[in-house]
Amino acid sequence: MSKVLVTGGAGFIGSFLVDKLVEKGYEVIVYDNLDRQVHIDGKKPDYLNPKAKFIRGDVLDYKKLRKVVTTCDYIFHFASKVGVGQSQYEIKKYVDVNTAGTANLLNILVNEKNKVKKLVVAGSMSSYGEGLYNCKNCGDVRPPLRSEKQLLKKDWELYCPKCNSQLKPIPTPESAIFYCNSIYALTKKEQEEMSLIIGKTYSIPTVVLRFFNVYGPRQSLSNPYTGVAAIFMSRIKNNRQPVVFEDGLQTRDFIYVEDVADACVLALEKQEASYQVFNVGTGNPVTIKSIAETISKLYNKNIEPEITNRFRKGDVRHCFADISKIKKLLGFRPRFSFEEGMKKLIEWAKTAKAVDYYERAQKELEEKKLV
Repeated sequence: MSKVLVTGGAGFIGSFLVDKLVEKGYEVIVYDNLDRQVHIDGKKPDYLNPKAKFIRGDVLDYKKLRKVVTTCDYIFHFASKVGVGQSQYEIKKYVDVNTAGTANLLNILVNEKNKVKKLVVAGSMSSYGEGLYNCKNCGDVRPPLRSEKQLLKKDWELYCPKCNSQLKPIPTPESAIFYCNSIYALTKKEQEEMSLIIGKTYSIPTVVLRFFNVYGPRQSLSNPYTGVAAIFMSRIKNNRQPVVFEDGLQTRDFIYVEDVADACVLALEKQEASYQVFNVGTGNPVTIKSIAETISKLYNKNIEPEITNRFRKGDVRHCFADISKIKKLLGFRPRFSFEEGMKKLIEWAKTAKAVDYYERAQKELEEKKLV
């Protein structure tokens, strides 16, 4: 029986992957430090598959990580410090966990005797920055971030850097150049590039999956730094308005967590995935305003979102995935519509603890002049 290690496997996405791997007959080891920002009580979550072996450990603990890695056949590296805004002031923490933690893993693969046959790494759409756009006059363009001067005028859209025409957002392919605008995005870029470099150099088949906006059960409803759907749910569940920046018409690509787990298994089992990078999304843009409205409707609550017409530094306007590559090479097809996935999330959330820490997080961002 092949042994699979999932770093960060007690987390939201990792735990669903663990379920899939166990179901398919793999021997699974979960390696997770149970960070209190995700696991508030610091305890192993009830949802964690009992058939998987759990080891509490940190990717920064080289000796402990080495002991686990050298026993495994396959590795999913999901352990990361997550959160764009927070990364802009907890710089050392993000670089330590995401970059140095990945360096530890790669160093073990190169310098310690092991039998690892494939490494799958979680990348992030945040590394793209703004998505791809089309100009009616100039063709496809990648515009820079909107200037603060423009945003202060409440002019939210993107314009062609050549002719100044308003741009139309289109799907972003894996070939798009990275324009990182946060420490988090930069560390995710480093994670994937370090892994691919070492994988190619030492003939360790390596796959990068660039996750777009993943949502579903087991998301932390009390972590105010990640997951806009979970943040909105926490507020609506507590009879408070979800807070939407800009005009609410900015778009993202929301993919249900079980679809992401399916993509992960394909990346592991398909030879065609080796040394490749894949977007993992739906290809369908959804406005942030409509997310708040959908959640309110599914809760049967008449709570309208608060459209602030304020902005956060570094936010992108539109970014959604071109998934033609993962469809063609791996046969991936998302199974869940946004509303289907949200219904599952809300059903789960009825019994989940939802502490609204939004104001606290906002205060931190305002103190650091990020809002």
